[in-house]
Amino acid sequence: MILEDLKRKIKEIVAKAQLLSVKHTNERSAPVNYACIFTQNPKEFEELLSLTAQMGRIAEQTAMGPVFQIESLETVAGTLQLLKIRRPDPKRLERGDADFTVSNYETFKRTYLSKPGFSLITRPQMEMIELADPSYDVLAYYSHPTLSEVLKLD
Repeated sequence: MILEDLKRKIKEIVAKAQLLSVKHTNERSAPVNYACIFTQNPKEFEELLSLTAQMGRIAEQTAMGPVFQIESLETVAGTLQLLKIRRPDPKRLERGDADFTVSNYETFKRTYLSKPGFSLITRPQMEMIELADPSYDVLAYYSHPTLSEVLKLD
């Protein structure tokens, strides 16, 4: 894989996640603030780490893989500057996810959390709503605060 292939893969994940989001919510223009590629094996993980390092620097190390602050990448959902490369996980068969910033998180949460496909995930510094649909090979997330806010990158 070359760098252009990686950029194409990232854009494809964001585009599919946006389609998933539009199918299940009224957030038609929610901008992307973060994306993640779920690697399928150790070789792919190492290859994508090496390529992503050419796009930027590690902003955060996590147990499941590093988050990179990358050079701006234009996607269908806006400019992307945060990308995580996730270690292989047999429970994650999807290809990746994108995290979108909704206009009003609390209203969004009240509106959608009880609907099929939506679930709440809480973390020490943030919470996120996950949207999964088995007809898609990606996930969509809506975080509060956003990862860029948590990492103080804004």
